[in-house]
Amino acid sequence: MAVKLGQLLINSELINEEQLNKALDLQKREGGRLGSLLIKLNYLSEDQLVTFLSKQYGVPAINLSDYQIDASITKFIPQEVAQKYQIMPVARVGATLTIAMVDPSNVFAIDDVKFMSGYNVEPVVAAESAIRDAMKQHYGESDALQSVMDSIKKSDADFLEFGAEDEEQIDMTELKQAVEEAPVVKLVNLILSEAINKGASDIHLEPYEKSFRVRYRIDGVLYDIMQPPQKLKAALTSRIKIMAELDIAERRLPQDGRIKLRIKGKEVDLRVSTLPTLFGEKIVMRILDKSSLELDMTKLGFEQGAMQSFEEAIRSPFGMVLVTGPTGSGKTTTLYSALSTVNTIDVNIMTAEDPVEYNLMGINQVQVREEIGLTFAAALRSFLRQDPDIIMVGEVRDFETAEIAVKAALTGHLVLSTLHTNDAPSTISRLLNMGIEPFLVSASILLIVAQRLCRKVCVKCKEEEQVPVPALVKIGFPEDEAKNITCYQGKGCNTCNGTGYKGRIALYEVMPVKDELKELILEGASASEIKKTAVRLGMNTLRMSGLTKIREGVTTVEEILRVTFGD
Repeated sequence: MAVKLGQLLINSELINEEQLNKALDLQKREGGRLGSLLIKLNYLSEDQLVTFLSKQYGVPAINLSDYQIDASITKFIPQEVAQKYQIMPVARVGATLTIAMVDPSNVFAIDDVKFMSGYNVEPVVAAESAIRDAMKQHYGESDALQSVMDSIKKSDADFLEFGAEDEEQIDMTELKQAVEEAPVVKLVNLILSEAINKGASDIHLEPYEKSFRVRYRIDGVLYDIMQPPQKLKAALTSRIKIMAELDIAERRLPQDGRIKLRIKGKEVDLRVSTLPTLFGEKIVMRILDKSSLELDMTKLGFEQGAMQSFEEAIRSPFGMVLVTGPTGSGKTTTLYSALSTVNTIDVNIMTAEDPVEYNLMGINQVQVREEIGLTFAAALRSFLRQDPDIIMVGEVRDFETAEIAVKAALTGHLVLSTLHTNDAPSTISRLLNMGIEPFLVSASILLIVAQRLCRKVCVKCKEEEQVPVPALVKIGFPEDEAKNITCYQGKGCNTCNGTGYKGRIALYEVMPVKDELKELILEGASASEIKKTAVRLGMNTLRMSGLTKIREGVTTVEEILRVTFGD
């Protein structure tokens, strides 16, 4: 697209071949839009570029400063999306939303806005600086970021720049000096504090060939936050590695570390993981905010019957309780809540975790370290010599761990653990495939919980949503009920960053292993047969749990479709 635009500008005699080549060279080094770089090099004025794009693509050109943009219009496009595509909603007439764009040929931006807003989109072209000023005025919030980015651009600091092929030769003394430069320190501090303020669970720093981006995962969804200059890639990465006490000279192997911070009186732990990629090291930081850890099981999202079954299982004197689901589905929170419920003075609770995410008073927690032989299986063996009542194993990954856990559950201990499976019934098949005998599985397992996290509708901007009856029937509601259900959505506000969602709640599929299911396990029944029987015996599937959350007005139809499969 960049080369195409450049050629069109040459054909219109607005720039020449030499100017285009210089702009393209700058783009390779720093990234960014070609039009912006031509303006930066003074080969083109903003007005010339806007007029050219207007004629070329047949869309009107506007001066954004002449428009009074109503605050209610910005709700249609979240700030993250506006920043990502450099667009600004201007007006809405009937079913048509007018958006100002830097690049009116960006069909992906237009399609995203159409899908997100539910309106037809009419693009107009405006100057990039005018769109940036309008975003600052109407979305606000990024002034601190903008000031840091401006200071970096104005800074005389000579930041190191290198590609993957140059990393071997980089001078460590120079790199350490660059890391201590004020703009780098400020930017890293800002990235961390903004993430915590926005309620992010993870921070991603991702290097690519021509760009370097920062994304936050908020309520389970990744948002593009900013794209720092390419020249800061080495310094930013190394600054974070130094804070996590990692080796900045080692860039060929993955590393894991931890950062402890105190922000606004809150103690926050960051779990840091680095991974060498083609164009540098990708860093992911998991934010572990103890103040946000919910240990009250009644607030996690269990339905009444499921809650009762789960509580009965974790209060049993022996047996195994398994919590399953993908990474980031809240399994650890559920297990910590269960441990907190049974953590009394008269029981000895021991956990083996990788990593220990939160420190819990009164519970003996062990950090697994496979590199020195302290595996889950080794920790479990030691636990059995420590007079335990309740054992938690972070994850059952292999036959050895599964076998010891099952035997511990059969010899007077309550064992809690996690597995990665799609639903509760398929957990049985997973254990059998690991090599555990059917009679051991049926005798040891008390209950299996499968879970997912779904986003909650923002209570500040919650409003009724009209969902067609056929759509509600399709996702699982009976037709009679579908006609009378009131659905809700968030229209977008400052509290939820324009997304319409704030916070998350768990969907639970709780399967007590009753006698009828034990017989099916012994007979080698398939996961689908076990599921049918479990539903007949009263189990609510993940989708059913999702439908309950829609009935209660907690979440949306779209969100349940996103996180669950039809039954």
